[in-house]
Amino acid sequence: SVSDILSKQLCPEFIIPSTSVLARCFPSLNSTQDYTDKYLTNETRDLITSGSNQIVEALNAKNIGLKIFEDFARTWYWILIVLVIAMVLSLLFLLLLRFTAGFLVWILILGVLVIIAYGIYHCAMEYRNYNAQGATIKDIGFTTNLSVYGHVKETWLAVLIILSVVEAILLLTLVFLRNRIRIAIALIKEASRAIGYMMDSLLYPLVTFVLLLICVAYWAMTALYLATSGSPLYRITPMNISTPGCLGISGNESCNPLIFNASSYSPCPVNCIFYKYQDEGLFQRNIFNLQVYNVLGFLWCINFVLALGQCVLAGAFASYYWAFNKPQDIPACAVTSSFIRTLRYHVGSLAFGALILTIVQAIRIMLEYLDHKLKDLQNPVARCILCCLKCCFWCLEKFIKFLNRNAYIMIAIYGKNFCTSAKNAFMLLMRNVVRVVVLDKITDLLLFFGTLLVVGGVGVLSFFLFTGRIPIPDSQLQSVQLNYYWLPILTVVVGAYLIAQGFFSVYNMCVDTLFLCFLEDLERNDGSLEKPYYMSKSLMKILNKKNKKSK
Repeated sequence: SVSDILSKQLCPEFIIPSTSVLARCFPSLNSTQDYTDKYLTNETRDLITSGSNQIVEALNAKNIGLKIFEDFARTWYWILIVLVIAMVLSLLFLLLLRFTAGFLVWILILGVLVIIAYGIYHCAMEYRNYNAQGATIKDIGFTTNLSVYGHVKETWLAVLIILSVVEAILLLTLVFLRNRIRIAIALIKEASRAIGYMMDSLLYPLVTFVLLLICVAYWAMTALYLATSGSPLYRITPMNISTPGCLGISGNESCNPLIFNASSYSPCPVNCIFYKYQDEGLFQRNIFNLQVYNVLGFLWCINFVLALGQCVLAGAFASYYWAFNKPQDIPACAVTSSFIRTLRYHVGSLAFGALILTIVQAIRIMLEYLDHKLKDLQNPVARCILCCLKCCFWCLEKFIKFLNRNAYIMIAIYGKNFCTSAKNAFMLLMRNVVRVVVLDKITDLLLFFGTLLVVGGVGVLSFFLFTGRIPIPDSQLQSVQLNYYWLPILTVVVGAYLIAQGFFSVYNMCVDTLFLCFLEDLERNDGSLEKPYYMSKSLMKILNKKNKKSK
């Protein structure tokens, strides 16, 4: 009979008009159409309309995805060419620092002084104008509209005083710390020379990237395995609860999809669908704890991989500094030798340092979780305490990262354990704290300028390239051929930034390593035949040091 055919789902219960959407048939429903079929109620029509709209939106999103894929398919080789240009620019910037570091440093310092001087001049002019107009803060009082304060003389006077103090501090710094700035420039040049002898060190970030990918993949697979652990549970669910005969089916009855027979529940159409994974038992009740352990292990592995990279590069660059006759005494495969030596002797020290950092990061995650849960808390004292704790542990994490970095350098130099190396590195830096600050800020200034140079230059080049403003033989790269020309540009900019950061991270590690070696060289050696200096001749000239020659 007809009812049997419908109950067994051999034929549809109703047929509605359809329309073509992207070469596919979709229900065509409107409010003026008369639906006389007894199965098609207003509620069913609304559900079908809503579902159809969602499918159409999904297909539109798919269409956008296809357009994006087409753009990447047309421009992928040009994207690679521009990224190679970014890599060459980053490499040239690092190698040319041995010749241009001093010029760039003084030009950048002079530029900062000129910008601040112009700010002082502008503030003075604004103060004079508003002073002539008689605009004072007494006329406006207290207001939440901060833009109003830009039209009173007291604001410009305060900014004028602040900029003048900053300018005076910078000028005094240049006068009294000029010799330390020259030392920092010499170390930066020496770092560029070291990278020139160890070009393979620039490829080590790829090794770190691969190891990080392995850690992320292992964490994701473990988290997925834990989330899906347990036997799957299935429930018998009616397809339409309003169908006659379905009132007695509550959806709580278990079933096995392999042997399930829907005809035994006729005339109610039912399915055996997945409900959830079993959460009963000792293992299932501790899933959350296991996920927490998995996250902690993930953070530990990430910090260990980063520590491994820092120690390997430090060992390679330390072997460069302590080579008395350069480049004859530099090891042939310094990075490879340092990698093997680190894995053989220093894994425990690196794991211990990574564990300390992981504990602090775990505490910070807990504080962020508490802050998220207590964001609606009305107690200002509790909010203040939580905010102070977050700030303190953020500072502690930064300090531990700084200490670990220098401890890994001392481990690579002397091979001692983590605690001893951390103590020696910290005491050495504290005895030379002014040199540390000067070198750190000058290096940051140079690398910031290099990042702007590489990313900005490549971004401008890609803009002119992908908008068709550069005449090229490939007509597919004209702006009319690309659906979204800004996507390849954004890809190039992000890729250039990552490439520049990879190169400059190696350079920054080289500068830090050579600096610690330089400080150790000054304290342990005196230039005699028994204890000669290992520093470069330019550094010895700045410090008025020299090695005694054998008679």
